[in-house]
Amino acid sequence: MSYLGIDFGTSGLRALLVDEDGAPLASAEKHYAARHPHPGWSEQDPADWIAAIDAALDDLARKTPDFADVRGIGVSGHMHGAVLLDAQGKVLRPCILWNDTRSSAQAARLDGLEGMRETSGNIVFPGFTAPKLEWVRTHEPELFDRTAKVLLPAAYVNFYLTGHYVADMSDASGTSWLDVQARDWSDELLTMGGMRRDQMPDLAEGTEPVGQLREALAQRWGLSGKVVVAAGAGDNAAAACGIGAIAEGQGFVSLGTSGVLLGAREGCHPRPDAGLHTFCHAVPGRWVQAGVTLSATDSVNWLSRITGQSPAQMTGALGDVLRPPGQPCFLPYLSGERTPHNDAHIRASLTGLSMATGPEELTQAVLEGVAFSLRDALQSLKAAGAGFETLFAIGGGAASHYWLALIATVLDIPLAKPEGGEFGAALGAARLGQSAASGGDPLALMTPPKIGQIFAPERSLTAAFDTAYEKYRATYPAIKSVQ
Repeated sequence: MSYLGIDFGTSGLRALLVDEDGAPLASAEKHYAARHPHPGWSEQDPADWIAAIDAALDDLARKTPDFADVRGIGVSGHMHGAVLLDAQGKVLRPCILWNDTRSSAQAARLDGLEGMRETSGNIVFPGFTAPKLEWVRTHEPELFDRTAKVLLPAAYVNFYLTGHYVADMSDASGTSWLDVQARDWSDELLTMGGMRRDQMPDLAEGTEPVGQLREALAQRWGLSGKVVVAAGAGDNAAAACGIGAIAEGQGFVSLGTSGVLLGAREGCHPRPDAGLHTFCHAVPGRWVQAGVTLSATDSVNWLSRITGQSPAQMTGALGDVLRPPGQPCFLPYLSGERTPHNDAHIRASLTGLSMATGPEELTQAVLEGVAFSLRDALQSLKAAGAGFETLFAIGGGAASHYWLALIATVLDIPLAKPEGGEFGAALGAARLGQSAASGGDPLALMTPPKIGQIFAPERSLTAAFDTAYEKYRATYPAIKSVQ
């Protein structure tokens, strides 16, 4: 038997086929683009996701004999997006994505309502789902009136695969409509946002079955027998399942488009005042807590476009030995910031430039700025009672060993890079599919990977980076005062 994990983000998807032991058998990737019709807008046509899924699974079915033995499927998707459907299940408009900031005014209004933070466990960030619907109500009232269901991206893929409207707890936590402690839609929060329970999908734990794969799709991909689709997870909870972050003290740093420092929690300990996300885990009875910086590898890619060098060229030029902090200070707020500022309007800045500043110094400043933003997240997590002896490092940015050595030193926590193979959200989604299909214990399935390399803090530079971090912290209010 084999199991399939589908992880789709804002730039593309990865479909991963694994065996019963979680070993990879085959994978396929497909890409698509977001659209930005106005400043601060970020949208995607859900049809692009479906076309990519069809193409990826067509490839696997054609090239991989083991694909015929798929018994469980799990889906991981980018969170917070709003897919609006009419009464016939047709998409009404492009999905408004997680990094869309048009609804900042609506978010501020909802966030100020009595009981909102206490019940949802979170600040209402502009990227969350509820303020998006408030924006639609104001600016596209005819579409709002026709909206029969609001699905998150992963729930929309579940709908495509099974015909059922189901979202998992972890993904639903990022809507501002879920009571994260009770793990249920909150009628109070829905009323605050002008929504109804019947417009919501059903809820399930990420390890629970949504339904069976539709017969037409099973025939298309040559699948025989019962193929169970799990409720799945939001991308970060799925990554936690893939990396084995299930128990207190386990966590990871993810260096993707955004940067995430996440820890698993065995209880619900919301700290919205610290700018933390407190979400249900994809595993029953567990939660995850995370600090988020919106532009991690996005910051590196931004500098890459300016310099004409690839990210690998830029980071490779710094060598393998960690340097003392540079003079330039970079605030990585290209798209605003979440933890700890909850500021959709702040923008990035580079200060401390001189005639001696060149591409290497700029690269160093960008890497340090993202590392310092992750330290902001760590400070917030510590305030919520979380602690770590080691963190896994995942995501595309983890290819830079210089960056991992820097982050380990800035956080004063060793970073463990997994040993080869597959891990992260695609594997986590496959594990959820396996748990739903087999009824197996998810805690037994979701084990940490082997460690390939440890990046220890460079103690000789700890004091210097502490000083640089304090300068970084002081820069935000100064820049905010003139923007």
